[in-house]
Amino acid sequence: MAHCSSSDPSGKIPRPDSSAVLMAGSPGTVDQAMKPVLFEIFGEIWNVQARLGQGVSASVYRVSSGRTSTAAVKEFLADAQGGDYGYHKERSVLEDIQGHKNIVTLYGVFTNHSHVGVATRCLLLELLDVSVSELLVSTQGQVGSLQSGGAQQQGHSMWLVQHCARDILEALAFLHREGYVHADLKPRNVLWSADDECFKLIDFGLSFKEGNQDVKYIQTDGYRAPEAELQNSLAQAGLEAEGNSGCSATVDLWSLGIILLEMYSGIKLKDTVRSPKWKDNSAAIVDHIFASNSVVCPAIPVYHLRDLIKSMLHNDPKHRGTAETALLSPFFSIPFAPHIEDLVLLPSPVLRLLNLIDDSHLHNEEEYEDILEDMKEECQKYGSVVSLLIPKENPGKGQVFVEYANAGDSKEAQRLLTGRTFDRKFVVATFYPLSAYKRGYLYQTVQ
Repeated sequence: MAHCSSSDPSGKIPRPDSSAVLMAGSPGTVDQAMKPVLFEIFGEIWNVQARLGQGVSASVYRVSSGRTSTAAVKEFLADAQGGDYGYHKERSVLEDIQGHKNIVTLYGVFTNHSHVGVATRCLLLELLDVSVSELLVSTQGQVGSLQSGGAQQQGHSMWLVQHCARDILEALAFLHREGYVHADLKPRNVLWSADDECFKLIDFGLSFKEGNQDVKYIQTDGYRAPEAELQNSLAQAGLEAEGNSGCSATVDLWSLGIILLEMYSGIKLKDTVRSPKWKDNSAAIVDHIFASNSVVCPAIPVYHLRDLIKSMLHNDPKHRGTAETALLSPFFSIPFAPHIEDLVLLPSPVLRLLNLIDDSHLHNEEEYEDILEDMKEECQKYGSVVSLLIPKENPGKGQVFVEYANAGDSKEAQRLLTGRTFDRKFVVATFYPLSAYKRGYLYQTVQ
């Protein structure tokens, strides 16, 4: 478990190791029900803003130092033997694989000392935004289950599915070249970076070097490959398959296939993949899911996505291919435009304001300049504005594009501007990809 913005939060990379003082309103950190109030990290005071996640062996907090410096702290508890195996394992993997844009950044490590003498090991990590798990929640509740034959699914757009698939395959290709298996790929471990405009892989607590698997139980129910399921069952019974050298990197491809199928379908597939029907003929179920949505999406891109997913979900791991071969799928050669819902869900430093300006204001130069000045004055209330653009012609005619210094400011502006009135009109505020804005590419979103 790790919840981890895309640059060093203090403007410099911290020293590789340090100690820190934990200041909390109650004794120690052994009681996971209590969260620390402050961390002193590398000589700076960081305020704990929220607990982002909690597991058996660690808790994750969002911390801030000053107005713009934010990060995540993953605090480990001692294991059953009183050791720090979980901390040392994840630290070792992260230090070995740093430098890839689709893998969470480790800023540094430190030790907390509570005022009652309890010491805990911590990782200082990049703070990321929404997880794929949260994105999936936004599509569920509108559909029936696969078994019940419910209403037509409402999955995510092809743009979003493609974006996520490419980013995570890039991360896996790098990870596998370095000899590692992630071994716990699931929606909660794939997070969006607002500043880097990409999805990143987190939580390497179960990761291992291929051929040297030091973890008996891997992956999460619903995203576990068949060979990992068998290995886990044998281990639980105290047995081991003859000649077994552990699972391979293809278990990660299986997990990603399930994630992409859930994103496309809008259906949680945990019960489906555990059913006898899935075990007998998973390909037929995948075909059924895609056929049920053939009216919503164009045929050719859908077929390419379907074939990509099916290639990841072979029961025989030898037939799954690799992350590098998956990236060669024709699915990734098709350009898609984002839906407006995508730009509401995925934060970026650029805000796009709709439903504000009539055409008549655009062609009166005096009125146009007044509007520019008014909009900049209003938007600067929420953060540092780098640039502001109101196109007079399509694409983007009459829309207001506001580039903030960072995604934190744009998120605050989006929260406070949505639903406000400007010249008796209700403001609609979405995010907009910074890379497209910088290129002057103001595409029309799909409604």
